[in-house]
Amino acid sequence: MLATALTDLWYGFGVAFEPQNIMWCFVGVLVGNMVGVLPGMGPLATISILLPLTFGIKPVGAILMLSGVFYGAQYGGAICSILLNLPCHPPHAVTCLDGFPLTKQGRGGAALGVTVISSFVGASWGITEMIFLAPVLVRVALEFGPTEICSLMLLGLLAGSTLARGSPLKGIAMTLVGLLLGIVGTDIETGTPRFTFGIPSLFDGIELVGLALGLFGIAEFMKSVNQFSDINTRYSNVGFRDLRPSRDELRRSIPAMFRGTLVGSLCSLIPGTGPTIASFIAYATEKKVSRTPEKFGTGMIEGVASPEASTHSSVQGDFIPTMSLGIPGDAVMALILGALLIQGIVPGPQLIKEHPDIFWGLIASFWIGNIMLVVLNVPMIGLWVKLLMIPYKYLYPSALFFVAIGVYSTNNDMFQVGETVVIGLVGYLLLLLDFHPASILLGFVLGPRFEENFRRAMLISRGDASVFVTHPISAFFLFLCVVLIGAQIYVRLRKPKMAVIADGSPAGFARQEFAPGSGE
Repeated sequence: MLATALTDLWYGFGVAFEPQNIMWCFVGVLVGNMVGVLPGMGPLATISILLPLTFGIKPVGAILMLSGVFYGAQYGGAICSILLNLPCHPPHAVTCLDGFPLTKQGRGGAALGVTVISSFVGASWGITEMIFLAPVLVRVALEFGPTEICSLMLLGLLAGSTLARGSPLKGIAMTLVGLLLGIVGTDIETGTPRFTFGIPSLFDGIELVGLALGLFGIAEFMKSVNQFSDINTRYSNVGFRDLRPSRDELRRSIPAMFRGTLVGSLCSLIPGTGPTIASFIAYATEKKVSRTPEKFGTGMIEGVASPEASTHSSVQGDFIPTMSLGIPGDAVMALILGALLIQGIVPGPQLIKEHPDIFWGLIASFWIGNIMLVVLNVPMIGLWVKLLMIPYKYLYPSALFFVAIGVYSTNNDMFQVGETVVIGLVGYLLLLLDFHPASILLGFVLGPRFEENFRRAMLISRGDASVFVTHPISAFFLFLCVVLIGAQIYVRLRKPKMAVIADGSPAGFARQEFAPGSGE
């Protein structure tokens, strides 16, 4: 199995080093690193804007670029958290707790140096997981039929909606909305229009590009455009030599980064958790095992190394269930899965066998992209900080302009532009009411595949629903669904204080500990 994995990886490097593929990989990590520094942008909005661009790119290059944006953004987010006490993105909120105190002590450069090392270690472990799990997944793929895939989809929908940030009931409600949006259009088997209200432009359904750009472009921009105060860059002057951690800091951070990597890799295998929950669990774990837990929050290097390693390990590991099982771990993965579907590629157990160039080329590009990110970050940290000086009154209108252009370019249809605006306004209202629209995208992407496999299973079993219980693999996934629902009920009824942690939202946690953007 080891020889097979290494042979396939060698083939993947051949794919990744093709000139056009390595170019798109570089574009992805560069853009990702840049948007990771800018508050309010993030990988979701950026991938949504870039999604129309993938229509004219070959599948391998398109996926390499979008994936590079995702894991590249994690590098940029850590810079603002440590130097500016500004958690530009949720996974890095916990990094502020010890990162910024280290900056005020004159050790911000060392914290960034440890972050780069931790990020690379965590990402490398996540990539290694994919390499050695791939041959196993190819064998398992032969056991999956419509019944098993349908039960697996149900588990992904439940996990994504109940484990995401916010109330589980609200998450389930948003997932159901996504399922309803996913069935708009013409029924593939009967040819009957469904929920089109007689509008011909809806006969082909709601476009993924319009939905994503509306929810994560327009809605997010409208929410965040007036929420940022002036940024204090008093502590942000970090030179190249400052990035070198001391021997003691390195000695203390190495065990922490390995513990964080383990936490992140375990979280990545659970659909719906994502890097945000992984980073908070890693920080809590590190504080628990420390001999001096009372010093956390005052500038402990372990409080930076562990969550950053877990974030990158989780991000790379998120590709395992997405690519091999077709179950996205979070909203970004759902968007990447949607990009594959646009290219006519169905993620799932057969992907590794049917499209080895995409799977192994992606894995090889992870190594290349992470090395590029190390090279980009170490000498260019000052430049990334300068990006924060861009006035938001220029940034957001330009981003919305590209949103409109991107939607129109997909089918040259102004109706879709209007559709995106309506979705954006509804998404903004949902955000104001504390309904997180990420679950809508999850239901929208998985819903049609769930329906398709459910109908196939019913057709094969001649309408006998007991087939979902009599098949062992399907029964196991249904058992996990019951356990997941029972665990959520238990947490809410028996331990209400744990609900805040289970939500995975760093906002309340961060506000209690520090004031982002205050500079102090």
